[in-house]
Amino acid sequence: MKHSITALCVASMLMAGCGEKAKEDIVEKTNPTFLQLAKDRFSVRYYTKTPVEQEKIDAILEAARVAPTAKNLQPFHIYILQSKEAIAKINELSRCAYEAPVVFIVCYDKSKAWVSPFDPGDNSGIMDTSIVGTHMMLEAFEQGLGSCWVKFFDAREVAAAFEIPENHTPSFLLDVGYPANGAAPAKPHFEKREIKDFTTYK
Repeated sequence: MKHSITALCVASMLMAGCGEKAKEDIVEKTNPTFLQLAKDRFSVRYYTKTPVEQEKIDAILEAARVAPTAKNLQPFHIYILQSKEAIAKINELSRCAYEAPVVFIVCYDKSKAWVSPFDPGDNSGIMDTSIVGTHMMLEAFEQGLGSCWVKFFDAREVAAAFEIPENHTPSFLLDVGYPANGAAPAKPHFEKREIKDFTTYK
């Protein structure tokens, strides 16, 4: 039996070419394209109680850090809610927090945002935080987490509850956590217009 195993090992090495993995043993790891990632990600509204690891939170925040903003002014500020008290409070303020173990409050500072020279009342705050949020949302999915972008809350109430400075305007919440069993895309997720319906060439 011992000799048979040895012979098999030698044969495997010869097939592999001097100790390299045999061709049939090589499994090519393919990463999804950005487009596939964007298509696969969906809004999650049911989460497990499993805490989100700090390294995954860090990865999401790193994705936010490298997001492009108007003139690279980076007027965003992010509050990370994860304590039991904070999570309970945000669930009282928005029924769309969905008991997620982590909720990011993404804010912008109007005094730091780019202001349009064509319209002084138009600043880039919402646009910038939306780009930041998109980076965060897709990185969360890349980390095996679910997320839900939430606008259903009173920004003044949230700012007061979490003692957010007046110059930080809450733009949206981003719920993040491990999807619970049964979490699946809602029907509207698949209801997308055709490209021809939203494009005009000139």
